[in-house]
This record gives sequence, structure tokens and C-alpha cells, in this order.
Amino acid sequence: MNEDQIQNSSIEKNNQNFFIKYFSFFFILVLLVGSFWLGYNNGRRSVSEDTLGQINPVGTTIMLNKFSAGKDTVDFALFWKVWDTLKEKYVDQGSLDAQELVYGAIRGMLKATNDPYTTFFDPKETQEFAEDIGGSFEGIGAELGIKDDILTVIAPLDGSPAQKAGLLPGDKIVKIGDKSTTETTIDSAVDLIRGKKGTEVILTILRVGDQETKDITIIRDTIEIKSVKLEFKDNNIAYLKINQFGEKTSKEFDLAMNQIILQSSKGIVLDLRNNPGGFLTSSVEIASRMIPRGKVVVAEEDGAGKKNNLYTTGGDKLSAIPTVVLINEGSASASEILAGALRDNHTVQLIGKKSFGKGSVQELVSLPNKASVKITVAKWLTPNGDYIMEKGISPDIEVEFTRADFEAGKDPQLDKAMEVIVSTIDKS
Repeated sequence: MNEDQIQNSSIEKNNQNFFIKYFSFFFILVLLVGSFWLGYNNGRRSVSEDTLGQINPVGTTIMLNKFSAGKDTVDFALFWKVWDTLKEKYVDQGSLDAQELVYGAIRGMLKATNDPYTTFFDPKETQEFAEDIGGSFEGIGAELGIKDDILTVIAPLDGSPAQKAGLLPGDKIVKIGDKSTTETTIDSAVDLIRGKKGTEVILTILRVGDQETKDITIIRDTIEIKSVKLEFKDNNIAYLKINQFGEKTSKEFDLAMNQIILQSSKGIVLDLRNNPGGFLTSSVEIASRMIPRGKVVVAEEDGAGKKNNLYTTGGDKLSAIPTVVLINEGSASASEILAGALRDNHTVQLIGKKSFGKGSVQELVSLPNKASVKITVAKWLTPNGDYIMEKGISPDIEVEFTRADFEAGKDPQLDKAMEVIVSTIDKS
């Protein structure tokens, strides 16, 4: 085995245990909810697939494995006391579904972590999440999150109904229809916003810098997400936009990369604006096409302070081409990883506005009955050791993109990126 093979083997081994992890991209209307697993694990009843859609009456459903607290244990008997009291005294017994009560208890436990990225998905939500990641769903096409305890638009997807209606990153959602979002959870907000193609939803938003709220009416549609968009600008500059890091992103990127090489492009503008993130694997694979082999893409740090580096795995064909990167308030998670890796490993300038600031790593775990849970397992740092949670990544050149620019069809951030890349090429 030669030196390159040994190094590749080492890199792949270091990366292998981490590729099953997901960055919460928060991703398109990703269902951020609090949950509670212990009660489900110790108190669930056996449910077959053909009964998942049925109501389980709380009065007749038998909950197994009750136990009382002993020494050095939490008094879990309190849970069962409340359960029995609800079953005995609640006025509308017919409306209670035992399975839904268990799901609610799971959400309640994870909500108590105060981590909006540690979330529970019931079977329906798990299926919707898989559809989102797969790149097709019905809705408005916007990524939501909680920022400063307020429901906030992280990013409208490129070409989505949300973007066409004028929704912008950073917009605070005050109401959905006639329902206030005060103290709302992400899952309840998603339930209200999602809907069939052709139906409408009205969002009342407060925009940064505005004193008054405004209503935005959005017509829902089927959202088909193409991860990578490529076009060639003046001076043979490749404009490469990545909308998300999904299942097909790496393959789409490779096709675009080959076109850039065949075109003999002199420079690249990589647009990561309004990219809410996605698969960690995709960001590492794309970084491997733009940064020499064996370089750190991201460092993960667990609760004990132990760090594990993820490295580029080879396949670099673009690092020799001058590149600038566009970021903004809607750039989050995996897109921040790629931006940070390019900045720290390559002579790349970041242009635009400060990124969202999501610096934690989630792992998706499948549960019985087609449910799942997404758990924050580590925080991540850029190759230079920057922890960007809540503070984001600041651009080297800050450029505003105002509402007036949007309405006028102007893009001053892209204009600046083109100016910088042309200047860089002229100097090289």
C-alpha cells in the first residue's frame, strides 16, 4: 500500500463514524419539536403497523411497565399518577388518544432540554422529514427556526412560493392565519403552514427594521428542490448556487464541476445564500472537491470535550480556480461548515451578510413504529477552531441586500462577488 492509499484509508476511517449524522439544517420546514423518550420506552404498548392510524382510547388502553421511584431514581410514578388522573377525571374521554398522549410526553421531555434541535418525529412527521430531505413536498418552501425565542424564517428556498411572495431571511412570523405564534413550537407552526397545493396561507410577519407588521399571502405548491444550479456569467465566470445539502447534492455538484472544467472557467462564485443546510456527508464531499485531500473540513466536539476531525477525502478538481463565496442570514448548518472550511483552508473571501449561526451536530435515530428522534450529539468548530453557534460566520466583505433591491430585481451581493472574482483573476 503506497503513501496516498494509507492516507486515504486514514481519512476515510476518521470520517466513517460520522457520515450517518445529520446537520439539522433545520431543513425545509423541518419539524423542530421537544420530546420525551423515557416514558415511551418504559410505558409503550405493542402497536402493529395496521393499528397505527387508529385511536387508542385512554380509558381502555393498558399501559405496561409502571414503576415507582426508588433510592437515587427519579419519581417516574408521578407520570403514571397524572396519566391515571387524566383517565379518571378528564371531561372529554372520547377525544383522548393514548398514543398521541405518549408522543406528547416524549415531546415534553425533549423540550425540557432547551435545545430546539433535539426533536421527536412521530410516524407522520418522520415520513414528511424523509420527503423534505428527498427534495419533494407540498408547502411554501421555507426553512423555519426559533431565534431569540421567536418563530423566524431562516431561508425561503430558491424559486419557492415563499420566495416569490417576498418572504425574506430573518422575518419574524407573528401570526399564521389568525393564530398567534407566541410560545408556539416548530411542529405546530409547520402543521399550520403545510397544506395542499393551490391552497393559501397568510403569514403576519415583522421584518427587521420595520415598526409595523405586514401580511404575506402565499399559495402552497409542490416543492421540487434542485440542489445545484450552474450558469456562466461574463468573463467565463461560473456561478454555482447550492440550495441545500440533500441526498442528490453531491452527484449534482459533480456534474456541475465537470461542466466548469470543460468550460475552462477562470473563476467561481459559490452562492450559499439561503441554504439552510442538510446532510453533513454532502458538505464534506463537496468540500473534498474544492480543497486538497487530507485537510480538516470540520471538527466535532462532544460533551466531554473530545474532538474528532472530519477530513477531505479526495477528488479535488476546483481548488486551483479562484473562488469567492456568498453567504447571508439564511446560510446555516452544513452551508456554514462548507463556507468555514473554504475560508480556513483556501484563499477564499466570503461576501454578503453574517450567517445564521448553527454550530451543533444532530444524529437521527430510528425508533419503533416508524417514529424517529434527532439528538444533538456534539458541537462543531471550523478548521481554525471557531465555534459559530448563535454568532454565525462574518463575511470578509459585508454587502446589504435590501427589500428595495429584491423588488427591483437587483442583487448587489452578487454584483460585488463578480467584481471581486474578476479583480482576483486579473491579479493572478
